[in-house]
Amino acid sequence: MIRQGSYVVDRDQAALSSGDTEAVDRFHELYYQRWVNQSDTINLSWFGYRLLKCPMDMWMYQELLVRTRPDFVVEAGTYLGGSALYLATILDQLGHGRVITIDITPQPDRPVHPRIDYVLGSSIDPAVVQGVFGSVAGRRAMVILDSDHTEDHVHAEMTAYSPLVHVGDYMIVEDTNVNGHPAWPAFGPGPMEAVDRFLSQRQDFEVDSRCERFLMTLNPRGYLRRCAS
Repeated sequence: MIRQGSYVVDRDQAALSSGDTEAVDRFHELYYQRWVNQSDTINLSWFGYRLLKCPMDMWMYQELLVRTRPDFVVEAGTYLGGSALYLATILDQLGHGRVITIDITPQPDRPVHPRIDYVLGSSIDPAVVQGVFGSVAGRRAMVILDSDHTEDHVHAEMTAYSPLVHVGDYMIVEDTNVNGHPAWPAFGPGPMEAVDRFLSQRQDFEVDSRCERFLMTLNPRGYLRRCAS
């Protein structure tokens, strides 16, 4: 393992010079700050529904969905529903799968789609977790965590939903870039720290650095592949 900028990747994935790595990190910080401070400047939508994602990560999600073809995508953090619609649209093309998306706050005018099930509540509420497990019922799921980004909350989500992920499938922890990785250094312990904590306790998940090959990602070290049962 070696360090590329703000995060660690496998040696065989490292292809950037130190100058190139600095350029990637500087662009990442510029992109993120422009997004945070001038949200109308980078206003991403899918069929008219706003979503807060990096387009390069969205491309990666469709690659993973096509490759793994899960029965469910479990998304913690719905917001306006644009990402749930994006995921459902990809599943439409595959002709298989449903999206279960969870959020503590109701929002008007979220997209209606036959593959989307909305769940109102905290993603770590035992009743919500139990309900999701009942829906998935032993079938295969991709899990995407994008709700409360504090370390303890994300770690609790990872612990709760990781059993839904089968060998070869993915749990994606979003916004691991905050707290100085390389964006928003004042954020405090967040998703990256939750990932490090989870991986220090588990041997059945690994970081898939191939998912970071487009260089710009809001989820560094956040693409976790289940490698053992």
